[in-house]
Amino acid sequence: MTMITMRKAYPLLLLSVLLASGCALIYRPPVFQGNLLEKSNVDQLKEGQTHAQVQSLLGTPPIADPFHAARWDFTASEQRGHHRRTVKTLTLWFENDLLVRWEGEYFPEADAALVREMGKFGNLPKDKDKKGAHH
Repeated sequence: MTMITMRKAYPLLLLSVLLASGCALIYRPPVFQGNLLEKSNVDQLKEGQTHAQVQSLLGTPPIADPFHAARWDFTASEQRGHHRRTVKTLTLWFENDLLVRWEGEYFPEADAALVREMGKFGNLPKDKDKKGAHH
């Protein structure tokens, strides 16, 4: 190859490498799917609560499982940027319409973190009643 041809090929090669790298330079917003449960509501769960009481705290599970009517699964996933998706499930068990136990994981601070992160981009409405809000 001549020097002139190599000079022309260099920018094309650089562009090809950038495109092949998966465009890691492009911002990808965080993506949450499923039930984002508030920590304050999960902290209020108590053995002996009825389905209705639990539903008022957490809402209904996204999918009603006809094979496990006494079990509620709240599943949520999170994907930030180019990282792998994280999936967490909080499972509740009922007997005779009463909550008997729960276990698993959820994203306890996801709502607050998402608001902080998206606030950087100015696409969320400002709460005028909060301290420090811009008018």
